[in-house]
Amino acid sequence: MKVGRVLSIVAFFSIYNILMFYLGWNGLVWLKAMFSFQQEILYWITVTVLSYAYILGRMVKPLSALSVVGSIWFGFIQYGLLFFPLANFAVWILGVSGVPGDTAVVWVGTVTAIMLAGVFAFGTYNAYSPVIRKYEVSIPKKNKMGKLHIAVASDMHFGKLSGVAHAKRLVKTMERIKADLILLPGDIIDDDPKHFQKKNMGAILKQLHAPLGIYGVLGNHEYYGREIPAFLNEMKNVDIRILMDEVIQIGESFYLLGRKDKTDIRRKTFNQLVKDMKLDGSLPLIAMDHQPAELKEAQENGVDLIVSGHTHKGQMAPNHFITRRLFELDWGYLKKGQLHAFVSSGFGFWGPPLRIGSRSEVMEILVKFEGKEGRLNHE
Repeated sequence: MKVGRVLSIVAFFSIYNILMFYLGWNGLVWLKAMFSFQQEILYWITVTVLSYAYILGRMVKPLSALSVVGSIWFGFIQYGLLFFPLANFAVWILGVSGVPGDTAVVWVGTVTAIMLAGVFAFGTYNAYSPVIRKYEVSIPKKNKMGKLHIAVASDMHFGKLSGVAHAKRLVKTMERIKADLILLPGDIIDDDPKHFQKKNMGAILKQLHAPLGIYGVLGNHEYYGREIPAFLNEMKNVDIRILMDEVIQIGESFYLLGRKDKTDIRRKTFNQLVKDMKLDGSLPLIAMDHQPAELKEAQENGVDLIVSGHTHKGQMAPNHFITRRLFELDWGYLKKGQLHAFVSSGFGFWGPPLRIGSRSEVMEILVKFEGKEGRLNHE
């Protein structure tokens, strides 16, 4: 291991430990003031375990349940680091105003605890209560279908926390939409498929139905799990076809293009997939690309409609300010030349089962094929 990498790891964990101590210290001060708490050794052992629960759960098989605890802890870290500095400032202001220190800590600490509980309650509801986002666009190409009804669900991250109940929600949501075509643009599972298999979630996804088929692509998390052959086999068993840098023609109506994730540096370009294959430009071209990082390339190569995910719309505010800077489109709809681009916030979640400023969703897209300029109606 190179010296630079070792120093980076040491620096990361040093900063991480300092932040965990800060969060832990705030909690301890409040517990002492509120409940005259005295079990400091036990408290710090608990904070240490929580702080490293995710790593322990991933590295030590008998402790795998800790990864769930660690995922939830990530949510506490984010909002603790947002709320606690404000709480510290409020305690200082009250102290300057003459309020006794313990009284200020109890008041501010209790309000902060209620706020954190509210964030977790609201965020959990948003994560496990998906909505349907409806769009309508037109593609100025003649097509005997007249219209195409598409349902899009990305980033399910099926595994431990996005489990059986959430998979059933996906099936029920898709049944409400009754789409002609279902597209799943990546991160269908959370890393490796073992929890997906253990919970027999494939039997649930097998209930999905669309007359023109169900198609998906790889996301970055399928690569992280390093079990792509096993994942592909699972999808094949439930009649979900994963397109691996492929273009297929569905009937005589349109082409469907599916790219490998950007994680794979050897994946084919839009140019290779579209122009080198000499597709019939008179037919609509619909694409799936997990990360919405190459919309310009898609537009320049004649793609008419593209669906992506990956961003989660930041999942937990204010992270959406970061995703807005990283991507031209981090959520919703964008018209770019002839291209209709859609990015979903995702059906599932990564890490904590929380969504603040975002919502688990399925996109319902009605495409009309007309010989005129496209339009959009968003409900």
